[in-house]
Amino acid sequence: MTVFQALVMSIIQGLGEFLPISSSAHLVLAPWALGWDDPGLTFDVALHMGTLIAVVIFFWKDWTGLLSEAALRRSTPKARLFWYLLIATIPGAAIGYLLEEQAETVFRNPFLIGTMLIVMGGILYWVDRTAVKRKSIWGVSIKDSLLIGLSQAFAIIPGVSRSGVTMTAGRALGLTREASARFSFLLSTPIIFGAGVMQIKNLSTADINTAFITGIVSSAVVGFISIGFLLKFLTEHSFALFVWYRFALGLGIIALAVVRMG
Repeated sequence: MTVFQALVMSIIQGLGEFLPISSSAHLVLAPWALGWDDPGLTFDVALHMGTLIAVVIFFWKDWTGLLSEAALRRSTPKARLFWYLLIATIPGAAIGYLLEEQAETVFRNPFLIGTMLIVMGGILYWVDRTAVKRKSIWGVSIKDSLLIGLSQAFAIIPGVSRSGVTMTAGRALGLTREASARFSFLLSTPIIFGAGVMQIKNLSTADINTAFITGIVSSAVVGFISIGFLLKFLTEHSFALFVWYRFALGLGIIALAVVRMG
């Protein structure tokens, strides 16, 4: 992998991990569309490390507050939110572990990815438009956490989008747009960490080169900017921008797949 390719892929990861557009879909489709070799699991470690750094730095104060309250066993909103986030992590982690092989093979079909981009975009649009309740992140219940965690399991399929499906679930359960995004981002921390740990066993010192370092730094910077952008954007706007992007990309991918088959 060249440094330029590493830069492109890390920008895709930094944007797609946190915006509701599916980073996994873009990371599968970019090499396919551009004729590049698959960067492989080694580079995935760099991308996960970068986005983990981004979310930890951005929410450092949030996490230290949640952890300290939970450690002191206090019955406070912060302590409850910590345990709810932990509970919500379980379904996605379990499904990801069980379907890891399928995620690297059958789920990478361009037709499936394009279809899921469109379908989940439509669901996000409908839920966002019809949601009537307005709960803050402190209004999340244990039931909400379980349902959001279960929805996250579907993100094993590229095109669904981990952030997109959890924000959709949050909106369906009555969270505001900003609250659904914040819960999704906090929930991403243990998931990204777990994915990195699962892959780091395949890493050797020979893999740490300029492209690898570029992947970490670039995805961290872009991811940090993406988080701040979306949280601010959703205070005044709907998810429509991302929905239309998903529709356009999904249709484009399906059309390109049909042309290549012909």
